[in-house]
Amino acid sequence: MKDCIVLTGGGTAGHTTLNIKLKDELKKHFKQIIYIGSKNGIEKQLILNSTDYKYYSITTTKLRRKKILSNLSVPFKLSKGIKEAKKILQEYKPSVVFSKGGYVGLPVTIAAHKLSIPVVCHESDLSMGLANKLAKKYASVVCTNFEKTTNYDKKKCKYTGMPLKIAPFSRENAKKMLKIDSSKPVLLVTGGSLGAVALNKFIFENLDEILKDFFVIHLTGKGNLNEKIKRIDYIQFEFYNDMPLLLRASDFALSRAGANTCIELLSNKILTIFIPLPSANSRGDQIENANYLKSKNLCSVIYQNDLSIQSFKNEITYLFNNKQKILDSI
Repeated sequence: MKDCIVLTGGGTAGHTTLNIKLKDELKKHFKQIIYIGSKNGIEKQLILNSTDYKYYSITTTKLRRKKILSNLSVPFKLSKGIKEAKKILQEYKPSVVFSKGGYVGLPVTIAAHKLSIPVVCHESDLSMGLANKLAKKYASVVCTNFEKTTNYDKKKCKYTGMPLKIAPFSRENAKKMLKIDSSKPVLLVTGGSLGAVALNKFIFENLDEILKDFFVIHLTGKGNLNEKIKRIDYIQFEFYNDMPLLLRASDFALSRAGANTCIELLSNKILTIFIPLPSANSRGDQIENANYLKSKNLCSVIYQNDLSIQSFKNEITYLFNNKQKILDSI
């Protein structure tokens, strides 16, 4: 058994949840697990709530696509973060560093390289994010969620997929555990860890119409609960710690198209309409993820500007009519 592994990654829940899922397996191989994250990011809350990893905070920074002046401080903050990470790594002397990506992981990756500590990165999206593009130079290997992503570097990139935790019981039992007493199919609505204003608005405005056909589980994201809405066959949460349970209970989903979410939904055989984050608000990775999965006939896609109750009904009808074909392809 090795002495220590250092995990890193953050900025969104997607850059953190994989490190949480690996907990039980990593404990079989390492005596100690250290997590290096940001001081106030979502990864700190998730790690401290979900694991017994020892958590250390460092200075982190990210490039802002539309805020050029704010990027002037990036080199200085990155340098400080590298120095802080290097100090932690020198103390624990890990056998390996595993980075899930995101801007939080970059200073740790660079620090590990400077100390000749092997680095393994993981890229969830179809197209590699900026942080992992930069980290790839310092990594021994980059694991990918999609086979196509290995085209970035055939020598370093290895197609591994993504570890998953699937609840070990039937869909019906999952519904009973959530006290869902309804004959309607369950629709899971999720905008990711931070929520999605457009998805929340759509659900709040069209809830009565949607509830005619579905029981709705709505993950609103932090601070987005609408406590005025009280309906039979509707429950809402800001965030839910046991996502495998919610996924196992769901028949359909309306969701953003972050890579981790995509794989979790499809692996649970959930018929999904993806509403990818518009390119104006991102680097376009969710659009690429969603379009790729649609090209494989695994889902439906509605672009955010086209989201309406009619387009929703059209895509739900498509999923109903092609249910077996889609499930057989997943």
